[in-house]
Amino acid sequence: MQITTFNPMILSKNADDIIKLFEELGFERKHQKDDIDGKDISSVRMTDANGFHVDVACVESMERDMTTMRMNVRDFDEAYDFLKSRGFKNAAGADHRVESASSISCLMISPSGFSIQLTQHIRKDD
Repeated sequence: MQITTFNPMILSKNADDIIKLFEELGFERKHQKDDIDGKDISSVRMTDANGFHVDVACVESMERDMTTMRMNVRDFDEAYDFLKSRGFKNAAGADHRVESASSISCLMISPSGFSIQLTQHIRKDD
């Protein structure tokens, strides 16, 4: 399995406050994705001068903030099967995937409770 990036991701209904905090820490907004899964969910990718990344997603339905790890991979199905074989469950149930023209993703929860936001970016040369 090829991992292309690995960084923290914060899910919150107060994403603007979190984004502001990270901007004060020296992070800059790199890009934003809106209307994820056809819902009022957006995600902002932030990077600092050292090349560190953090993603902040605005999820209005969140009661409490959640920190997860975002793991981008070259082959979503391979990584998904790998995590499932080690007891991870899809947080949305069954095999739900959020698919768009540019990515495939889902939130996977480990048997002990930590989570990984599994993502494959669809590259033009794929």
